[in-house]
Amino acid sequence: MKPTASPVTNDRSAGVPPAVAGASRPRAPLWATLVATFFGTGRLKPGPGTWGSFATVLVWALASSQIPVANRAWATMIAAAAVTLIGIPAATLVARSSGLKDPQFVVIDEVAGQLVALIAVPLAWKTFLAGLILFRVFDIWKPFPIRRLERLPEGTGIVVDDLGAGLYALAVMHLLLHFGILMK
Repeated sequence: MKPTASPVTNDRSAGVPPAVAGASRPRAPLWATLVATFFGTGRLKPGPGTWGSFATVLVWALASSQIPVANRAWATMIAAAAVTLIGIPAATLVARSSGLKDPQFVVIDEVAGQLVALIAVPLAWKTFLAGLILFRVFDIWKPFPIRRLERLPEGTGIVVDDLGAGLYALAVMHLLLHFGILMK
């Protein structure tokens, strides 16, 4: 009998528990798939992460317009925390079922990070567009220490690095607002 080579592990599957030889991976529960893909937004091509961020900005623009101005910052923080708390287990289950460490179609991390980037941001198309662009730049660039956060296990690593990108975007956004570079 000819020996078989062991499978090569790449970065995208590192940290995902291996399936039993010959066994298929269990499917993720429907709730986890809906949450992790932000109701299918993560299946859009090209750039599912950008689609997830764009959908978040649209949904948040509509939702936040119904929230009194005095409560918007808190509402954004609560929404980001809720998405994070629900998103980590959803991302974990979907990543396990796909066999990938950070599947591109999992965009709940972009939802959480994009919400962080929009904390205490005025309700205006310019600020929402700037927030989208800033978040995507930091999410793709991953300056220190964001890339290290990806090393956290499973859904935690998937989501938390985007929270870091959201914090960078938030800081730059508020500097732009403070110095009047981005008008409210």
